[in-house]
Amino acid sequence: MADPCDWIDGAAELERVFLEREDGTVLTYKTLCDHVARTGAALHRLGVKAGDRVTAQVEKSPEALILYLACLWIGAIYMPLNTGYTAAEVDYFVGDAEPALVVIDPSARAPDGVRTERLGADGRGSLIDAMTSDRAVRYIAQPNDLAAMCYTSGTTGRPKGAMISRGALASNARTLVDAWRFTAGDVLIHALPTYHVHGLFVATNTVLAAGASMLFRAKFDAADVLKQMARATVLMGVPTFYTRLLQHNDLTAEACASMRLFVSGSAPLLAETHQEFETRTGHAILERYGMTETLMNTSNPYDGARVPGTVGPALPGVSVRIVDPESGARLPDGAIGMIEVKGPNLFKGYWRNPEKTAADMRADGFFITGDLGRFDNAGYLQIVGRGKDLIISGGLNIYPKEVEAELNALPGIIESAVIGVPHADFGEGVVAVVVASEQIDEDVMMSALSTRLARFKLPKAIVVADALPRNAMGKVQKNLLRDEYRDLFIQ
Repeated sequence: MADPCDWIDGAAELERVFLEREDGTVLTYKTLCDHVARTGAALHRLGVKAGDRVTAQVEKSPEALILYLACLWIGAIYMPLNTGYTAAEVDYFVGDAEPALVVIDPSARAPDGVRTERLGADGRGSLIDAMTSDRAVRYIAQPNDLAAMCYTSGTTGRPKGAMISRGALASNARTLVDAWRFTAGDVLIHALPTYHVHGLFVATNTVLAAGASMLFRAKFDAADVLKQMARATVLMGVPTFYTRLLQHNDLTAEACASMRLFVSGSAPLLAETHQEFETRTGHAILERYGMTETLMNTSNPYDGARVPGTVGPALPGVSVRIVDPESGARLPDGAIGMIEVKGPNLFKGYWRNPEKTAADMRADGFFITGDLGRFDNAGYLQIVGRGKDLIISGGLNIYPKEVEAELNALPGIIESAVIGVPHADFGEGVVAVVVASEQIDEDVMMSALSTRLARFKLPKAIVVADALPRNAMGKVQKNLLRDEYRDLFIQ
């Protein structure tokens, strides 16, 4: 199938369960199709046309998923925002994307100068009130048409809108269905957020493409997930899911008897977590590698060795190579270099930023990921670092420059360096190393930062140093800081 809406259209008469809510009520594929078309009609009445952006900063709910699918249905571009973003951050995104409509939580402040509707975690709000029995006609899309725009941090610290096509979503979902052996009989425990590529595209689209079902959870709760495993077959998560499951004595091979697959991504999974989970359950976690700009690139195999500390070989149809960061020359297996990716999974570029798009794309169509890695002798990719210093904590991207700019604006702070170091629960924890002209109060600093930065970006530790290490050119040597504080969160 060439378009995500084909999955919806193809299931229009199926009474099969698409989604079961936490209260036990279900949404069938047939009802899903009806609600998508009716929400699409409501969007039309609110002034949304094909090609318009629809920004959504809403809590996770079935209705939020339907809003995403309704945008696809009418040819609009869905733009999810992390629910942790502050009002100042949302203002930037809205100003940059110029959406036709913003959908926010009923308790949130409406941004200025744009039409705003409400949608709560309970599935109620003015957006739902705008629905009638009218159904929108499906937009006839082309694979290159945009489906979504997801903001990701960049070298300037200002987030950029990654433009993702309908064809990229469809091809990546079909690839994952095949690679991970999804069928209509699968039941996914969906406990990921839906403002992120992992929960919105990887989890949801793979379920839709397979005609499978999901147990829909507003958030991850280890005790609840353990209870649901008896009715499920797949769990997709971030490393935090697995470290928290391992804290429960009820996590046993018997508890996982009906499960066939555990997937981890969005952050590095410690080899110790992988090994302990397999010892306790008999299941080897399948780790994979993806990005906002590329969706999924590589995956440990469904059949075959799942090697801790690696993210497997390239997925079918995707090309991955390791090159010298300066020259672009391809490097042999075992050599560390820049990871570059090419395939139908790639984004179309950064919104209104052709210079950055051109800088990140090779002439032969490969995307420069900014991640450093190497292939082992078996063709498995190991990610060893990030050339752009991006931090991934709890599956969420954090760019140090953005945090550093806010730190440096605080009274008494001369300069700062923000790094990510290993964290058993979050994959990486954010550490701020600051040089101060006076004694600082960490609580006061954190309080000030919390009004400017989303909670997930806040440092988990602030360290005061006499000076930051620099090289001969005066550049801060963050590698030395990472080495010095790498055991800060690991006991």
